[in-house]
Amino acid sequence: MSSTIKLFIQIPCFNEEKTIKPTLEAIPKKIEGIDSISIVVIDDGSTDNTIKMAKENGADFIIKHKSNLGLARSFMSGIEFCIKKKADIIINTDGDNQYFAEDMKKLVHPILNDNADVVIGARPIDGIKHFSYFKKLLQKIGSWTVRQFSSTKVLDATCGFRAYTAEAAKILNVFNTYTYTIETIIQLGFLNKDIVSVPVRVNEKTRESRLMKSIFEYVLRSMFIILRVYLFYKPFKFFSYLSLFFFAPGFILVLRFFYYYFQNPDISQYTQSLTTGLFSILISFLIFSIALITDLISVNRNLLEKILRKEKDD
Repeated sequence: MSSTIKLFIQIPCFNEEKTIKPTLEAIPKKIEGIDSISIVVIDDGSTDNTIKMAKENGADFIIKHKSNLGLARSFMSGIEFCIKKKADIIINTDGDNQYFAEDMKKLVHPILNDNADVVIGARPIDGIKHFSYFKKLLQKIGSWTVRQFSSTKVLDATCGFRAYTAEAAKILNVFNTYTYTIETIIQLGFLNKDIVSVPVRVNEKTRESRLMKSIFEYVLRSMFIILRVYLFYKPFKFFSYLSLFFFAPGFILVLRFFYYYFQNPDISQYTQSLTTGLFSILISFLIFSIALITDLISVNRNLLEKILRKEKDD
């Protein structure tokens, strides 16, 4: 990290004219170890006065989407902009003033001490009054699931209050248009980046979540994102296990056929075991061939990502 530390705080927004002012006013003006702080507001096609309020209340840069592209795209627009501006650390927060801004100091501390590449806030889930019991339970189950898939120790996987080093930010690639929170954790975990969690506080609720319109939809989309990212980075492992799932019972059925055949050469009553077993083994070989092909594609993707990172460095 350079001797002069530049912190960029990015805030994705969509129709946040009522909350962007208190959000910006709460951001610390100085943080120990940080030489300069710049604020970037990403306006995702707002139809209200979000941009006007942002300009009047301290935003240094405005990125405007002509239409609503979604949270994930807004997040990446901010990341790409901050990298171009040679940021050393990038903090992402929400435009609805959900998070206690003073805790940005907690987010940058492990990075400044070279103890983390990414720091993710851990909200006091049990103490958030507007979270129902069911939502709290899903938050815990979801974070546990992400930990298993990503091999990380993230306590609050869906928290958007997080800090990245420039090096970690450069390798981020978000492919879904829904949300970035889960996908980036799994991606960074697979790439062996050090991710730590720090406890953060939250403010009173200012509006309903626009991302979670229904818990059922959110769970389904999150499951799809987890599976997709896992397939993207670990295709050989996934398809190998799937191949084994078909090979094992098929092999057992074939063994069953030969066991009875050697006891009684009249095989007519056992041909079903043989055909079913061979068919299952054939499927397993086809799936394993997919594993080999996707592994080669994965190698090619890794090379392309390295080229992309080099271009970002330049």
